[in-house]
Amino acid sequence: MGKLSGLRHLFMTLFLHNFASFMVIPAITDVTMAALCPGRDECSLAIYISGFQQAIIGLGSFVMMPLVGNLSDKYGRKALLTVPITLTIFPLAILAYSRTRSFFYAYYILKILTAMFCEGSVHCLSLAYVADNVPEGRRASAFGILSGIGSCAFVCGTLSTRFLSTASTFQVSTAMAMLSAVYMRVFLPDSIINDNLSTPIISEGKSDDVANQNEEPGKKMQVFKTMPSMEDMLALLKSSNLADVGLHASLLYYLKARFHFNKDQFADLMVITGVAGTISQLLLMPILAPALGEERLLSVGLFFSSAHMIFYSIAWSFWVPYAAAMFSLFYVFSQPCIRSIVSKQIGPCEQLCSCPKERHFISPVSVLCASGLPR
Repeated sequence: MGKLSGLRHLFMTLFLHNFASFMVIPAITDVTMAALCPGRDECSLAIYISGFQQAIIGLGSFVMMPLVGNLSDKYGRKALLTVPITLTIFPLAILAYSRTRSFFYAYYILKILTAMFCEGSVHCLSLAYVADNVPEGRRASAFGILSGIGSCAFVCGTLSTRFLSTASTFQVSTAMAMLSAVYMRVFLPDSIINDNLSTPIISEGKSDDVANQNEEPGKKMQVFKTMPSMEDMLALLKSSNLADVGLHASLLYYLKARFHFNKDQFADLMVITGVAGTISQLLLMPILAPALGEERLLSVGLFFSSAHMIFYSIAWSFWVPYAAAMFSLFYVFSQPCIRSIVSKQIGPCEQLCSCPKERHFISPVSVLCASGLPR
């Protein structure tokens, strides 16, 4: 447990950052509607610009994530973590100050620009930090704890929104984001790659290559050299689960127009989803995965994900969305199953890298997440 206890500052940083990010999700729909269509529960403009925002952020993240991984190899995990964690503060601070139309548009533009770098990068860099500092045999437990921290932050963040006003929500979120950045810079030690950790990112046959690279400190790292080609990215994008992304971009606006939900009801739905998903991942998956296998469990997850969308689309009463939220007990199976299947399709030296000859901890799964797979 010594190595895992050494990650406590990373866990606290991730909790504070996720808490700040998640707690504004239930409130942003009301803010958007009030800024663009005041006094109305239906607003096509809000849906269009939210969808456009999601599309641009997704494409930007898809390009930026491999670059972030390469840069973190050169400048260190802590240095690269500082950038997205700090950038997250500025859009939140705008809405904490004012939520009028002009300030909303300023938030909207800044959110697009910053989220292209921030979306997903904190989680991927955290995984890289864990892989740097934890032996191979203990990484599964460390990754599980990291996911548990994220789920806990999601539940706590959305639950806290239930008891705060809209203005207070963004003010508290900004304060928590600032605290996350300060805590990380003060307490989090920089990641140190230890050759005794038996990391699977390089095989024994590749160790000489790494040694030769270390002997040439004057040689500039080619950070773009190992990025996926445009053809690879387009092929992956075409096969991605874009329907899931489209659902989340418009779902809250649909519920507001259909049942007049506000941030309190949105928070309730997200708490139900978060708690059910956490229970499923901690209790059901360890039992069902060995018994059914990843392929069958993936089919179960995709089936309930589709059923979840259908139930929302035909919701005939206000209680139906709450019932559909319980489907997260099963549709959360999709993401870990996909990660496991992808992991088995590549060699042991490529599990957390983009090139077997260099130490790149951005997993192929991180690229899958950026391409639109459910997070």
